[in-house]
Amino acid sequence: MISGFGQEALVSILSHLLFIGLSFWALQALRYEQFIKANRVVQARLLFILLSIAIGATVSNFFLDYFLWSRQLPLIFQ
Repeated sequence: MISGFGQEALVSILSHLLFIGLSFWALQALRYEQFIKANRVVQARLLFILLSIAIGATVSNFFLDYFLWSRQLPLIFQ
């Protein structure tokens, strides 16, 4: 039972990292330079990273919840 928790934790960590990376990659398609003030490059990069984390974690939580619910669905018929 304890090993199941470790496996779920590993899947969760990998899912979060995957979706944060995907959101970082997808956000690079935006032309955000138009919205950034001059000489604020570091702040813009930090905002870019924080947006990637927020979007990636949200999408990852959605897929992890969906996966968990799909695993619990057969319990209806017991």
